[in-house]
Amino acid sequence: MAIFSNQATLTYNGSSTNSNIAYGEILDVLAATKTAIGGTYVPGTPVTYVVTLRNTGTAALTGLTVTDDLGGYAFSGTTLYPLTYETGSTALFVDGVPQAAPAVTPGPPLVFTGITVPAGGDAVLVYRAVPNAFAPPAEGGIINNTVTVTGDGISTPITATETVTADTAPALTISKSISPAQVADNDRVTYTFVIQNTGNRAVVATDNAAITDTFDPILTGLTVTFDGTTWTQGIQYNYNQATGLFTTVPSQILVPAATYTQDPVTGAYTVTPGTATLVVTGTI
Repeated sequence: MAIFSNQATLTYNGSSTNSNIAYGEILDVLAATKTAIGGTYVPGTPVTYVVTLRNTGTAALTGLTVTDDLGGYAFSGTTLYPLTYETGSTALFVDGVPQAAPAVTPGPPLVFTGITVPAGGDAVLVYRAVPNAFAPPAEGGIINNTVTVTGDGISTPITATETVTADTAPALTISKSISPAQVADNDRVTYTFVIQNTGNRAVVATDNAAITDTFDPILTGLTVTFDGTTWTQGIQYNYNQATGLFTTVPSQILVPAATYTQDPVTGAYTVTPGTATLVVTGTI
């Protein structure tokens, strides 16, 4: 909606007088909304955005341009863009009917051109963008993302904004090593399990994380430590010496959250995983 005003001047016999100021408004016939499917993001995992353009006018709006700022934000005198357009991910629907994808300039900013919205109808633009190294990964991180619609028949640019938040969850990987790699019968061998958490939330007891392994050859005389603390069979772990089946008791595996550092020059985030280490030693 745009407000306009107008005032007339009357002149006569060398004099002049002004009329009152008349005000009017131009009603927008186009409305835009933007929605992110899911509402959260994980760096490296695409977010699907849906932009809906609805035309309440009696004439079609043609040749529209939709510009997506890809979440750009100011940082150290420059602009960082936390989203990267996923090439080939665009789909366009007009009144629910699939159309050929519009022309795309990946940017930043991301630009779609040549979109038509029929009279009394709508056009829906669907596409994906991937949170990159400039997307805040920590708990509480957000990406504010705005689209701007311009073109003939639109008196002022139409905007729509969507905010997604960093997903709050652990993200675990586990690696296993053996020492020594060559061992004689009746010698001691050590298995080391390193759990890494690149997520922004720690693994806590209620997550019921657990490790299961079957030692082959079967070990005897086990000693088990977790982050340097000795564990007791039947309390923190269970071991079947007849089958070699080793299991930790659910809720005993705890892993701190990752920490994140933003480079003061480039603005890119680096991840330092939270780690936990389980060590099992036994005789072959």
